[in-house]
Amino acid sequence: MTGTITIDFEGARVEARAGESLAAALTAHGVNVFRTTRCAAERGLFCGMGVCQDCLVEVDGKPNQRACMTKVDRPLTVRREAHARPLMPSGQGHPPVTIGDVEVRTPELLIVGAGPGGLSAAIAARKAGAEVLVVDERSQAGGQYFKQLSVGPKGVSAPDAQHREGATLIEAAVRLGVEIKSGVTVWGAFEPNEYAATAEGRMLRLLPKAAIVATGAYERGWPVPGWTLPGVMTTGAAQTLWRTARRLPGKTVLIAGNGPLNLQLAAELIEGGARVVAVVEAAQRPSVAKVGALASMALASPALIRDGLRYHGIRRSGGAAMLYGTIVAGVEKTATGLSVRLQPAAGSGEEMRHEVDALCLGYGFEPSNELLRALGCGHDFDPVRRQLVTRRDADGLTDVGGVYALGDCTGLGGARAALAEGALVGIAAARALGHMPSISLDAEVRRA
Repeated sequence: MTGTITIDFEGARVEARAGESLAAALTAHGVNVFRTTRCAAERGLFCGMGVCQDCLVEVDGKPNQRACMTKVDRPLTVRREAHARPLMPSGQGHPPVTIGDVEVRTPELLIVGAGPGGLSAAIAARKAGAEVLVVDERSQAGGQYFKQLSVGPKGVSAPDAQHREGATLIEAAVRLGVEIKSGVTVWGAFEPNEYAATAEGRMLRLLPKAAIVATGAYERGWPVPGWTLPGVMTTGAAQTLWRTARRLPGKTVLIAGNGPLNLQLAAELIEGGARVVAVVEAAQRPSVAKVGALASMALASPALIRDGLRYHGIRRSGGAAMLYGTIVAGVEKTATGLSVRLQPAAGSGEEMRHEVDALCLGYGFEPSNELLRALGCGHDFDPVRRQLVTRRDADGLTDVGGVYALGDCTGLGGARAALAEGALVGIAAARALGHMPSISLDAEVRRA
């Protein structure tokens, strides 16, 4: 989509880019308070992917709309959501419906989730001959890793290699005849293999012959004093603002947590014009003792090492400090933004403070396994990763007949692992449905 669209935000005029999320448009105009709680505490954008419900607003008179999931495709009238909003007057709700009034879809193979794993599975299953329906809650396919630009191209920087790789995957699925329905929220799963969803304001029942759940993961919170203040958000939320809408979470940003995604975000925000004060890494600085492990990593994934070195180069050129062995200990609201208190991860030592507009927290992920658990799929707790891991066989089949699972929703493995796993699970599901993949396709998938 191109052009601008006017939003009426509590009487103020906000110019939005067509196609961006409401959260992106409001954040770009300095609005970071979206709702208040029953305790009058302010809340704003946090997860950026529809999980936390902190960005609820009223849109065109409809209460409790998630700003991060609301696409700006027309002029909107928006108000902050208040906990004590009066109930809807009698007669203004939807008329009653029965189960017989609900639309039913009976796809041969249903895939929930259009991220790397779901798309990879869809392509493999379709090549094997299965009819495939992919549903996803977002307005565009690609998932968290392959987020696509939703605005432009005029006035914004061009898609990068990660965007292009995702676009190629999406185009391949569509070209093969995979049906992808975006904006579909699957909110219920019932034994043996039935799903309830909402699409364009209407209920939908999905009754597939087989299903693949590829719902990914969401970011783990970092519960310290002040972590729910407006302006504090996950690394993924900030990256979604930039990678989908070319919007910055703030002019002055601090990024904290653990892992390479924080470094990637720092590089992207610096290139986008933000001042990144520091990248705060909970792990200790790599030592000489880790040289062997780093060498092995370089041999196994040279592209990842190359990307990491590039991100560090951008970080240094942008003047962002790299603080190892340090964590966020608390956040306070100030007249101009946020005051972030840092302390050594070991627990003792000198504290530091930074004044910023936005704080991005990336302290790990949790599998989005709600649908799998609702279906009765077995899980085991992994004490090392501190998460539930789905019980599956070598083909990704769970202990519920006809239900397959792959990717981060089964136990975290990352986008690259999900891509490879998706191809294997997709072809296995197609074979179980009676399709016989060609020898060349089977060999292609095994190589992946």
